[in-house]
Amino acid sequence: MRKSLFMVLVLLGIFGRAYAQEKFTLNGYVKDANNGEELLGVTVFVQELRNGVISNNYGFYSITMAPGEYTISYSFIGYKTLTRKIVLSEDMVQNISLVEESTELEEVVVTGERPEKNVVDIQMSVNEIDIRQVKKLPALFGEPDIIKTIQLLPGVISAGEGTSSFFVRGGSADQNLILIDEAPIYDPSHLFGLFSVFNADIIKDAELYKGGIPARFGGRLSSILDVRTRDGNNQKFEGDAGIGLLATSLSLEGPLKKDKSSFILSARRSYVDLFARAANSENLVHFYDINAKVNWRANNKNRFFLALYAGRDNFDFGDDFGFDWGNRTATFRWNHLFNDKLFSNTSLIASNFDYGLESRDASQGFTWDSSIEEFTFKQDLNYFISPKFELDFGYHLTYRKFSPGRIAPTPESIFKGKDLAKEFALDHAFYIGSQHKLSEKISVTYGARFSLFQNVGKSQVFLYEDAQNNINPVRTDTLFFDQFETIKNYFNVEPRLAVRYIVGENSSLKLSYNRMVQNTHLISSGTVPVPFNTWAPSSYYLKPQKADQVAVGYFRNFKDNEYEFSAEVYYKTTNNVTDFADNAQIFFNEDIATEYRQGKGEAYGLELLLKKNEGDITGFVSYTWSKANRTVPGVNLSRTFDANHDRRHNFNAIATYDYNDKWSFGATFTYGTGKPTTIPAGSYQYGDGYIADIITDRNGFRLPAFHKLDLSATLTPRKNKGKKWETSWVFALYNAYSRKNPFALLTQVTQNKDGDIIGDGTEKEAKMIYLFPVLPSITYNIKF
Repeated sequence: MRKSLFMVLVLLGIFGRAYAQEKFTLNGYVKDANNGEELLGVTVFVQELRNGVISNNYGFYSITMAPGEYTISYSFIGYKTLTRKIVLSEDMVQNISLVEESTELEEVVVTGERPEKNVVDIQMSVNEIDIRQVKKLPALFGEPDIIKTIQLLPGVISAGEGTSSFFVRGGSADQNLILIDEAPIYDPSHLFGLFSVFNADIIKDAELYKGGIPARFGGRLSSILDVRTRDGNNQKFEGDAGIGLLATSLSLEGPLKKDKSSFILSARRSYVDLFARAANSENLVHFYDINAKVNWRANNKNRFFLALYAGRDNFDFGDDFGFDWGNRTATFRWNHLFNDKLFSNTSLIASNFDYGLESRDASQGFTWDSSIEEFTFKQDLNYFISPKFELDFGYHLTYRKFSPGRIAPTPESIFKGKDLAKEFALDHAFYIGSQHKLSEKISVTYGARFSLFQNVGKSQVFLYEDAQNNINPVRTDTLFFDQFETIKNYFNVEPRLAVRYIVGENSSLKLSYNRMVQNTHLISSGTVPVPFNTWAPSSYYLKPQKADQVAVGYFRNFKDNEYEFSAEVYYKTTNNVTDFADNAQIFFNEDIATEYRQGKGEAYGLELLLKKNEGDITGFVSYTWSKANRTVPGVNLSRTFDANHDRRHNFNAIATYDYNDKWSFGATFTYGTGKPTTIPAGSYQYGDGYIADIITDRNGFRLPAFHKLDLSATLTPRKNKGKKWETSWVFALYNAYSRKNPFALLTQVTQNKDGDIIGDGTEKEAKMIYLFPVLPSITYNIKF
């Protein structure tokens, strides 16, 4: 792959020199004039050619044209359009600074995108998250959260009230790749999902890819959530802080050297444990997260970035037990210009997720820990050949270490120590993709990702008389593998295609197809991922999961792009979808390979979205009709069953209203069909009084529908002259009409009011679990 990449670079260099003999290139970076942040997705339009390009994910643009005089316009929503006349007689560099519009206009910006992007962009099935709007919407306990906003998008379903997990187009939660500054986050939750790991104060932009996924992304079947943090103000020092009911946050940023380098530091911590300590309680719960980033612009050809994240949850219950979990990531990026057309991004990435449990009982004490670590090298290149043709290609290499579990008993404990075998993997990927404007009406993107996954040693593999016998597995042999010795190779080709056809001035048709492959598997038999689940690689007994998805959509804008409408239908099939045998023993099972069951999944649906982008009232309305099922040999008597994340109808509406320059209001409403769940049809008694459940159908019962209304109001007092800070108050009402929404359904032996078992204990009753009634909150923010 390295030799192939080198040859591609050589050929492109030769082609680039030949091409440059008759044309010249205009290139540069586009940034915010106020803080120096690079702007992504800026339209660079050449009026004479009626054509242009878009700045890439690092704010860089390049356009090659014949010699001559041109009028170039740089436009970006929320900023004043800048127009310049140039005489192109040689290669030219123009770094552009755009000035924000007035504050009033800034506040109605929905996304940093072109007004007509909904129609003209080739990409479909992508949602950009507006951080400004997220901060205005009502939030649980007053904490703005992009995950909660993502759960309202078409094609996305929440895993349950108060959780940070979500399902996309019939996929399970572990099939979403969640990135922060290119580093993967394996569990995005704080306090079991009440909050996510993403602090809204530091987020620059976020995109959710549900289909038509570019070739540079891989590793998950259903979606990519790409979150990028701000670089920090390189013009002046500033900061902001917020105090809510459960947590407080502080962010500081400023130049290390004006126009050359900057930093940003943001921290957030809950303080429930501080109140508990004051009340002499032994039950202490808290979370924190820290984001830090520095960057240095050595010159126009070289820029360097270092981004760090650390977050953790701690639950301490005195002398009884405790547990914790957390993520840590680090990303180093080097942006380099080989020439006027060839842009390079080199990244070194590290990510770690771990959790631990501790029992402090004198006779039954132990500690239990598990983790997954990965280190990645990425080389991504953008080649701007012409205004009608762009090429992206690169190579990714990832090393992963899976530590499924280790128990260490305390000195007087009755338990014995146990360490499950670690697993290791190398993940290679070479990709190439192009964006080609065939005519004024037709544009296409096409490419492929070539992935080679290697399950490697040092490790051992048990062979079984029957690998599907999870009741009484019989080992017949053991295979031993040295360090980095290959246990199993899996090679896959993942084609990608997207087509856009302009129907009229304000509408278009789009089609996309992608194949995705996933080689990391969540080891869990539950519906909602919790931090105590572990991960495993594709291996001797576990095949890669594969998904093929086709989507078709109609896109239309109204009233000078004030309104956007889209309708998409999709169909997705999944092979080797990972499940587990009924009543599987997941944790600390050395023969867990006998519990694996892999089968097929099918999902299809309709997604409707109407957005209002301008005016005092902005927001969107979305509706999704969807179906998701699975057929897994050995599960549910090999009969097809509804997936855990199958929901038939989902309706969401969000709106923000800027009443005046002091008050703004927000509201969200959501309705969803109840989720399927498995409950016993009865029970029977055998042996020495043991009572066993009778399970007839997996997910054969469905919970009642979910719906709620959230409200918020934001007060921003006028900034007094002479003061160097401004403040705001956010008042919110979660579940305004106090709907009792079911979270789970539990079954238990029927008891009387005194807790005594009725009858022989075979009779059971169902108990519905609810979470939150109406919850008011207040948050105070200050910016200086």
